[in-house]
Amino acid sequence: MKKNIEALRHSASHIMAQAVMRLYPGTKLGIGPAIEDGFYYDFEFPGSFSEDDLEKITAEMKNIIKEGQPFERQVVSKEEAGRIFSDQPYKKELLDEIPEDEDVSLYRNSEFVDLCRGPHVDSTSRVKHFRLLKTAGAYWKGEEKNPMLTRIYGTVFPTGGELDGYLKMQELARERDHRKLGRELDLFSLHPEEAGPGLVFWHPRGAAVRRAIEDFWLNEHQRSGYELVNIPHVARSRLWETSGHLEFYKDHMYPLMEFEQGGSYVIKPMNCPGHILVYKNSIRSYREFPIRWAELGTVYRYEKPGVLHGLMRVRGFTQDDAHIFCRPDQVREEISRVLRFIIRMLSGFGFREYGVFLSTRPEKFVGTPKEWDEAEEALKEGLKEVSLDYEVDPGEGVFYGPKIDIKIKDSLGRMWQCSTVQVDFNIPGKFELEYVNDRGEKETPVMIHRALLGSLERFFGVLIEHYGGRFPLWLAPVQAELVPVSEKNLEYCLGIKETLESSGIRVGVSAGSDKLGKKIWRLRKLNVPYMAVAGDREAEEGVLSVRKLGGDQMKFSPEEFLKLLQDEISRGKGEP
Repeated sequence: MKKNIEALRHSASHIMAQAVMRLYPGTKLGIGPAIEDGFYYDFEFPGSFSEDDLEKITAEMKNIIKEGQPFERQVVSKEEAGRIFSDQPYKKELLDEIPEDEDVSLYRNSEFVDLCRGPHVDSTSRVKHFRLLKTAGAYWKGEEKNPMLTRIYGTVFPTGGELDGYLKMQELARERDHRKLGRELDLFSLHPEEAGPGLVFWHPRGAAVRRAIEDFWLNEHQRSGYELVNIPHVARSRLWETSGHLEFYKDHMYPLMEFEQGGSYVIKPMNCPGHILVYKNSIRSYREFPIRWAELGTVYRYEKPGVLHGLMRVRGFTQDDAHIFCRPDQVREEISRVLRFIIRMLSGFGFREYGVFLSTRPEKFVGTPKEWDEAEEALKEGLKEVSLDYEVDPGEGVFYGPKIDIKIKDSLGRMWQCSTVQVDFNIPGKFELEYVNDRGEKETPVMIHRALLGSLERFFGVLIEHYGGRFPLWLAPVQAELVPVSEKNLEYCLGIKETLESSGIRVGVSAGSDKLGKKIWRLRKLNVPYMAVAGDREAEEGVLSVRKLGGDQMKFSPEEFLKLLQDEISRGKGEP
């Protein structure tokens, strides 16, 4: 986030908190940071904020802005800060985390004062173009054991035009919400009460899109030198003790399953330990490397209820996972190869803009700093090799190694976490993986973890919103629908359906008794790309009246229609 917009948004959060304190004395203050696209502030407030409350807060914020209050930084002792915030328990808790001998930074505008490092704009009068957006519940410090606070979200921009553009984009995003379109297009459903939260049920239409994604994924992996493996969904807990996941990842795993015999078991939160066991089943030679194994592997993670969100954050999902075992001298080449593969795959789905982030060593990690430095350098070299610009994300690596994350930009300009590449010098040693080198000696291989799409569920949700439910032809659940004008034209349509299906086209027939207009209306609502109407005249001439969604109507023979579909499908996937 650029410094000037961050200062504007941070200042807006203070103005909002000041307005709340004026209107609702006795409110307890949490925190109020600037975030991407806006700001928020957390409050302990009796009851909840209504739409009327947001209107009142907005009006008071405008008064504060008109007053032109200067933002003034003050540095005080921790003791003095304690007196200032004597009636604010959450601020006092934050103060307790500051060392005793350290001064405290405050920002004051008129009667409002807050713990803050800054930066801010010089005056409240600078914050003109803002909008309060919504309220939500938020646990203090994000922990369920803590009190639930009320969070108010807002946004602010330097100009009114930028604010209007953002709000229009937000409205379009609401229209494209994958949960809404998932119901309207009959793609998937969630059943939190009956089956449990965060578990996805794919309907036939959604499963057809998933199959198209999987087929594309499989063909691209076979072209790129990968072999497929499959592993069980459950394994003994000691496998996860060895990998380190029970120590570092336990809060996100489902509870252990205890049995009278055989010890405890874990439902897998990731696939890597299972792929490692496949590796250990044979003696490996340096001549075999690199070994590239891929799997569409379903995993299960206990995500907290507050973060679950449609397909974007679920508890059961399928990773397009792969692990590469290689020699140290092959790491750079394999990373470059994976990065090129990622760009090729994402381009096939219509994504052309990316944000690339290199995540470095976190506070809690396994292995040595030297191994981490070597792994980070290998990732940097791979990025340089494929000419990808990137930002460093300090301390955000996983416990066993640094990683590259790639975020895709959708048609609404939003960024979504998608691909990841991780270098692992640690877990292979924990499992005592070996290979025989060219001198007949045993060495430990390097392991590269990677996912291209992330998870099928999340990626499908992104695709729904990216295309607004109007998928390109190669991904559409039904690519063409044959529409007989009357019952006597049905047999003609069924014959053409058989021809199209035998050539791999996903085709349906509207065989019901509804009138033609109603059939066409239904197919438009479902965003079917092509409708082919057949009445008596078409049957006599051996043609179809074909209309592309949003386009003009033309007549084609069944053979011409098939060629039209096949050509568009090939172009959509970037095939020659």
